[in-house]
Amino acid sequence: MKLSLATRIFLGYALVLLTFGAVSLFSVAELHRNQQEIRLVSQGYLQLSQDAAALETFQSSQEKDTERVLEQNSVETRRALIRLASLYYAPQMAQRLEAARAKAREVLTFAPKGEVPFVKELDERFAELARNSQAYGRAVEAVFKALASESPEDQEVTRATAELRQLESAINRELRVLRATLTNRIRERVDGAEERERRTGLTIIALSIMAIGVGVGVTAWSARTLRPVRTLIEGVSRIGRGDYSAQLGVRGEDEVALLAREFDQMARSLQAREAQLKSQAEALMRAEQLAAVGRISAQIVHEVRNPLSSIGLNVELLQDAVDGARFDSQDTATEAKELLSAVTHEVDRLTDVTEQYLRMARPARPDLEPEDIIAVLDGVLDFTREELVRANVEVVRAFAPDTPRVLADQGQLRQVFLNLLRNSREAMPGGGTLTVATTLLDGDGDVEVTVRDTGNGMTEEVRRHLFEPFFTTKEGGTGLGLAVSQQILQAHGGSLSCQSIPGQGTTFVLRLPRA
Repeated sequence: MKLSLATRIFLGYALVLLTFGAVSLFSVAELHRNQQEIRLVSQGYLQLSQDAAALETFQSSQEKDTERVLEQNSVETRRALIRLASLYYAPQMAQRLEAARAKAREVLTFAPKGEVPFVKELDERFAELARNSQAYGRAVEAVFKALASESPEDQEVTRATAELRQLESAINRELRVLRATLTNRIRERVDGAEERERRTGLTIIALSIMAIGVGVGVTAWSARTLRPVRTLIEGVSRIGRGDYSAQLGVRGEDEVALLAREFDQMARSLQAREAQLKSQAEALMRAEQLAAVGRISAQIVHEVRNPLSSIGLNVELLQDAVDGARFDSQDTATEAKELLSAVTHEVDRLTDVTEQYLRMARPARPDLEPEDIIAVLDGVLDFTREELVRANVEVVRAFAPDTPRVLADQGQLRQVFLNLLRNSREAMPGGGTLTVATTLLDGDGDVEVTVRDTGNGMTEEVRRHLFEPFFTTKEGGTGLGLAVSQQILQAHGGSLSCQSIPGQGTTFVLRLPRA
């Protein structure tokens, strides 16, 4: 089950709270236990020990009083002491024992389960003392009764006194054992409480350290989990500054990772959109340039073409006249013919320039028909074979055998290929290899034609302006050939692009729709 980021952070801090809560509950439980232990010792065993000590003191006083009675020779004094002892000892002893038993029963109400048997044993001891005390009281009465007569019999007094001594020893022994038992129990409980308090302190310290460690770990985990948020903020800032190449690359399946991936996709879309807008802006600029070329071309046609035609016609007439004329010397005749030939060449060149401007200004709509692109390429390559051979250019034809027909205007397509082949030949002044290949693209079914040379190549700056009208790197060039070629390909529903590496050659890539 995948948990959201907020849920995981909440669970992390809930774990911290539970850890600290467990430490607090343990501390409260141990404090309550210590309070019970203190109450058991202070309000229970200590008071019972005091009661046992008071009983022992009272019993010792009673023994001394009995000794005085036995040692007293005056009958009247002895009788007075006997009456006083009879009225004082038995009620006081019974009252003290009953108070001690009541205290033991009270201790049972708050004593821990482990102490209940011991407290019950104490109650039994006090009950046994009460029984022995009653027997001791009867023995004292028997002694006092034997002594109360005018002439007490020694044998009766001796028997009663021996029985009394025996009971006194038993009661004293039980009181000493009771006090020793309570003292040992108090010492055990105090020592146990001290040891438990020490262990509790160490445990609380260890648990507190563990809780702090859990808190620090959860905080570090939360900071690590939220770290991509800072990366996301930095990426948004870069996008705001216009840097659409920002890619976060955050991995994971939580909300932040999902948001980061969406952000990366948005950045790529914006980058593609910016490239598209830039391309459209460049296309718009070229369109404006082409519109300017159209206006200039119209003016050129109006102002230059007719005079050029007249000049050309007159030069031809003049050449005919020169051919039939007589000169003083052969050198003069040759010079005149060369001058006329140069004029004719320049007129033809200017006519060609005006034709290019006219094609740029008023491009003919292509008459699209299914054409065999391989046949068109073969025809153009055969037409330029002599020209390429003289330039030491080796032609490699890499045509795919399953290349389909394309929708094209054969005349305009030949013009494009002738222009590209001429550019490739001029890019290899020392000769080289020209590779012409065709490929059927799998995606949309278009046909791709590549014209690759091994010439000097071009820089990125030159390649970026290559299809702009009037841009040229050749001396005497018009800068219209590639612009017109791209315009023709776009009119066909295709495209023309260029890839070049300085010193390694240039590749022109044409894409044409399949018929």
